[in-house]
Amino acid sequence: MLPVPKKFFITAAAAEGKSKLTAFDNALLKAGIGNVNLVRVSSILPPECEYAPDMKIPYGALVPTAYGSIVSDIPGETIAAAIAVGVSPDSFGVIMELTGKFTKEEAEARITRMVQEAFEVRGMELKEIKVQAVDHTVETIGCAFAAAPLWY
Repeated sequence: MLPVPKKFFITAAAAEGKSKLTAFDNALLKAGIGNVNLVRVSSILPPECEYAPDMKIPYGALVPTAYGSIVSDIPGETIAAAIAVGVSPDSFGVIMELTGKFTKEEAEARITRMVQEAFEVRGMELKEIKVQAVDHTVETIGCAFAAAPLWY
């Protein structure tokens, strides 16, 4: 049985690269999680999971992470990624990821509505929403990335 994560943070970054994969890798590095192994998870924040924005994760660790990324090789195109965590006062939370061809401000507004809807559908009280977003105007090959790493 896998342990339940006890901590989380959110991060978002954008970067250029010489290939789509290196643009993605460079965005991970800028986001502070480029030297760990992301294990993609869906959208539930464990109960009592503590927000730890300065958390350090050991290099090479397998890290449960909800994330979204978008890569483009169209110069001048604006791309964005956003992550939002909705926190309940007495239960689990909900994580939403969003990527697309819009601005950071549009991404923040859209993802906030997504978290509100997720809580509404579940009939849960929403205590707060934590949001990180980034946009990027592509020079050659760019990536926008946003994530909520979970840790123990």
